[in-house]
Amino acid sequence: MAAKSQKTPSFELALAELEQVVADMEMGKLSLEETLTAYRRGTELLNICRSRLEDVQQQVRILEGGTLQTFSNGPVFPSDLPMRENE
Repeated sequence: MAAKSQKTPSFELALAELEQVVADMEMGKLSLEETLTAYRRGTELLNICRSRLEDVQQQVRILEGGTLQTFSNGPVFPSDLPMRENE
C-alpha cells in the first residue's frame, strides 16, 4: 500500500472543509457509511484547526511576554496603550 503524501491544509482551508462536512451531514442525505467517513474527516479537520489555534495562541503568549491581554469591545485610543520606557 502506497503511503499518502498529504500536505496539512491551512487553518482557513481546514475550517472551510469542516463547515462543508457539517453541512453535508446536517442535510441527512448521506448513507451510513458516508456519514461515518464524513465524521472521521470532520474529526481530522477539527484536530487540525485546534492544533493551529493552539500554535497561534502560544505565539501570542510569547509576543505578549507570557500574559494574554484582555481585549475590549470598544475603540482603542492611544491613551489606553501602555507607555514605553523610551517615550
